[in-house]
Amino acid sequence: MENKKKILFIINPISGIGKQKNIESVIFRKLDLIKFDYSIKYTQYPHHAIEIAKEAAEKGIDIVVAVGGDGSINDVASSILKSNTAMAIIPAGSGNGLANYLNIPLNISKAIKIINSCKILEIDTATLNGNSFISIAGMGFDAVIAEKFALTKLRGFWAYLKITIREFFKYSPQEFTISFDNKQIKRTALLVSFANSNQFGFNISIAPKASVTDGYIDLCVISKMSALKLAMISPKLFLKNIQKSKKVEIFRIKDAVVSCEIPEECHVDGDANGKINEAVVKIYPKSLKIVIP
Repeated sequence: MENKKKILFIINPISGIGKQKNIESVIFRKLDLIKFDYSIKYTQYPHHAIEIAKEAAEKGIDIVVAVGGDGSINDVASSILKSNTAMAIIPAGSGNGLANYLNIPLNISKAIKIINSCKILEIDTATLNGNSFISIAGMGFDAVIAEKFALTKLRGFWAYLKITIREFFKYSPQEFTISFDNKQIKRTALLVSFANSNQFGFNISIAPKASVTDGYIDLCVISKMSALKLAMISPKLFLKNIQKSKKVEIFRIKDAVVSCEIPEECHVDGDANGKINEAVVKIYPKSLKIVIP
């Protein structure tokens, strides 16, 4: 068929827990081959997906499928922003934050079924110091966890939780200066997150009302607290009502500048991005086409 859409699957062979290893046979069996001509490429080194996706967009590929976790999704998305190429997701990472937010099933066959329907939505993206993110970026404790989690060979929620508990007792919150909407506030914070979607992954919702289509970022500030207090409010992260805690403030913003005296770890979509003294965050409405259920 001359009107077949061209689709490229970019597979990160080492992401998450490795369920993507049999994906070639599943694609062949489940993808609608009447609608699509498909090809598959595997990443060979960190951020290789950026090059592959950018080339695909330049060649006019209709859909690029990120098969991996939030880091792989970020690599693909950042390479096709504001293009006519849409992104689809087959979640194969550990946290799968964006997939959970978009209600994309973790089951590969079911995720391919969504691709077959080819329903496309234009969503917002954002940048932290020029680095694109789709779900969440941040400074402080969550970025420390991202950095430590990347260094361990263990995957999954329990590995993430173990690192979180261990690092909490080592981390020293500092004062952040936060400027947005012609106002400035100072907070001694555990973390400052910039949420385009509502979760980190593992169904942990840091900004329950965040939306990828509202043209805003939800800036979430979690204040310094004791280990006991953190244990008490942690269930709210899973119940999607963390904003009810007095230790949490959420502001809807278009852009912001966050600074601190001592360089802090930062992350974009769960990938550690080094230490910074200042984060400049901006929103870009309707800058990415994405396949949704």
